[in-house]
Amino acid sequence: MKSTADKFIALIEIISRLRAPDGCPWDKKQTPQTFKQYLIEETHELIEAINDDTPGHICEELGDLLFQVVFLNNLYQEKNLFTLDDVIDAISEKMIRRHPHVFASESIDSEQELRQQWQAIKNRENEQKGQPRHPLDSIPKSLPALRRAQRVADRVAREGFDWPDLSGAVGKLAEEFQELQDAFAHGSREHIREELGDLLFAVSVVARKADIDGEDALHEATRKFSSRFLELEKIMAEQGKQLAELDTETLLATWQQAKTKPPSSPENN
Repeated sequence: MKSTADKFIALIEIISRLRAPDGCPWDKKQTPQTFKQYLIEETHELIEAINDDTPGHICEELGDLLFQVVFLNNLYQEKNLFTLDDVIDAISEKMIRRHPHVFASESIDSEQELRQQWQAIKNRENEQKGQPRHPLDSIPKSLPALRRAQRVADRVAREGFDWPDLSGAVGKLAEEFQELQDAFAHGSREHIREELGDLLFAVSVVARKADIDGEDALHEATRKFSSRFLELEKIMAEQGKQLAELDTETLLATWQQAKTKPPSSPENN
């Protein structure tokens, strides 16, 4: 039986063969810029598999993502910019360096202390590289907006800019909601847009203070809404009616009826 190392080498050889002059035309034409979209897609597919909690599917998607990572590395290795050995060495050294409480004699007493230690080590690394960075600079701007907002709120909270408790964040949320209502009543479209953004950011802060992943919570709410809407359409079809035919009162009553039905998955309908 092949060892894990042998199987990994075989994967590298498969990718090299695909990129060879007589390899696959599609694989040969890929560049880092063209390939990055597939990396994003495969990452989201893995996340969905994890959410579904199906081990076989997770295993398959992990394989797809591993292929993407090794393939992307190969694109740079072909240009003699770095090798897979360099990548593995760099991450191994970084993990050891950033965990002195595990691999050295340092000790920590709380998760907050652990976070502070991690950030301090990152800051020293950037200074040594001559690349001092603000903590906010390391948060990717390409993240989904809600997740990025919550990450920013979390990062500044580590610096001491935080509400003392959840009630403060909830109070700010109520304040931002009132400002949005005022904008609807008296503001321009741009003012409304600004206040809506402020309200959404305030929601992300509340999620952080409540120790809830806002991105996951919104995905779940969207899934629940979609499921209920499909049930609403089913009820309408059984009654031989169309949505446009209903007045608001009847539509809301039917929506309440749909909410009482067992949840179903939009993907399965």
